[in-house]
Amino acid sequence: MQKNPLSAMTDQPDIQLSDRTLGDWLEYWAEETPDKEYIVYSDRNLRFTWDTFNNRVDNMAKGLISIGVTRGSNVGIWAQNVPDWLTFLYATAKIGAVAVTVNTNYRTEEVSYLMKDSDMHTLCMTDGVPGSNYTDIIYGLVPELKSIQRGKLKSDRFPELRNVVYIGQEKYRGMYNTAELLLLGKNVPDQEFKRLRSLSRCHDVVNMQYTSGTTGFPKGVMLTHHNIANNGYLTGVHMKFTSDDKCCVCVPLFHCFGVVLATMCCLTHGSTQVMVERFDPLVTLASIHKERCTVLHGVPTMFIAQLNHPMFDLFDVSSLRTGIMAGSLCPEELMRQVNEKMFMDLTSVYGMTETSPGMTQSRVDDPFDVRCTTVGSDYEFTEVKVLDPETGKECPVGVQGEMCCRGYNVMKGYYKNPEATAQVIDASGFMHSGDLGIKDGNGNYRITGRIKDMIIRGGENISPKEVEDYLYRMPGVKDVQVVAVASERYGEDVGAFIIRKEACQLESEDVRDFCKGHIAKYKIPRYVFFVDEFPMTGSGKIQKFRLREMALELCEKNGIAIL
Repeated sequence: MQKNPLSAMTDQPDIQLSDRTLGDWLEYWAEETPDKEYIVYSDRNLRFTWDTFNNRVDNMAKGLISIGVTRGSNVGIWAQNVPDWLTFLYATAKIGAVAVTVNTNYRTEEVSYLMKDSDMHTLCMTDGVPGSNYTDIIYGLVPELKSIQRGKLKSDRFPELRNVVYIGQEKYRGMYNTAELLLLGKNVPDQEFKRLRSLSRCHDVVNMQYTSGTTGFPKGVMLTHHNIANNGYLTGVHMKFTSDDKCCVCVPLFHCFGVVLATMCCLTHGSTQVMVERFDPLVTLASIHKERCTVLHGVPTMFIAQLNHPMFDLFDVSSLRTGIMAGSLCPEELMRQVNEKMFMDLTSVYGMTETSPGMTQSRVDDPFDVRCTTVGSDYEFTEVKVLDPETGKECPVGVQGEMCCRGYNVMKGYYKNPEATAQVIDASGFMHSGDLGIKDGNGNYRITGRIKDMIIRGGENISPKEVEDYLYRMPGVKDVQVVAVASERYGEDVGAFIIRKEACQLESEDVRDFCKGHIAKYKIPRYVFFVDEFPMTGSGKIQKFRLREMALELCEKNGIAIL
């Protein structure tokens, strides 16, 4: 372990940054506590010890090598929290490949963009989620799968794509499945696996996550072993994690919340992950009850669903002690209810995918008012500053400015996009968040607003421009502006202001129907307003802040409920 000389030092000298890779951490616990449970699916009584899981990872890594995956290959994982999601994550990590996490809500347009932009070599996927059949989408995008022999795929649309792997036992034309991959791995000599394994370094990119920005389609955020493992480790320190903890993971693994704040936290502390494949309040409560979970993470809507479930009182959740509520604004009253009814001293994490994700976190032993009204203080070895967006100078305590951060946790950059990287990481190494915040006299931060137009709906980042660009394709749309509309349930939801072409009779449902099946459901505008013009500044710029105000006014005027 080493201390970071470039970052603010911690007042706890025993806390240090580690140079271990994900593979190093997995092998460490497989040797230290081989028979201890690491991954548990309580609803199907599926259990992996550290040793058993590590062996499965090695076999899967060799299976990937057998189909041409090697150091630097980009491997997509498009699946809910299925048992082999983490197998593929660690298998790619051990051989120096990069796990490209794919949002399970993505549809044809978004998946096509991501596969091409990421130069995806291999896609590992399930058959989909309710309302979206992944296999149909992939056969539509890669029709060659049905006619070309496995291992010899050449796609006109995706020139780098060589393999599609189905995560499961079923067989699909042109695809490998996980059972076949594990079998192929047995024929790969250990020598090649060990060679690739020996080349892994902590500053290698291990995970690429696509995040929406205000400039259109998502960008690939390149995160290293050093970024995510250390962010997970320090997150656990703030919650007093030990190897005795059992963390119930019902947040999606494709998101930093799941793969870092949950998985990396457990990996670096030797804790058990109790997995929920797809969030369901009943399955989550039953898993906590049966496994005696001590930690639970979730976005506000997840906690609301559990607290309000009619069978809530039938489960014993008294084993819980802490967790993280994050992903969107956390209502104080909700945190209070979770604290009282679920026996949890919740913490909050603020950050972004580009900061791995944690920049600040409240500590488990902070006073309740600090934990429910602020996003805590800086992570160790990280400098967080509130900077004046105009001058770039640090704001005094109590003065609003842009939340900025530098340290071990800042991404390596956006994939193949140095221009966009330079726009958000300044010459001093500070990552500019686009969020407005205030630092108080005790060193804790409150998020107060947003410079950029990003919509954050229940923890999902949505680029208004991405939705606007899609809606511009719709016949009858002359102009469109997409903004955040305040939402009690999600924090924010999507609103679209549309100027129709002359003599066009577009209705709200027409707009939503145009989006269904083409863009992710959470991006589809819940609110659609037809207007004759947009509010403008004197210089001709559209006033989006005024559109946000108009959305609430129009909802109230027309009797539209704000959910």
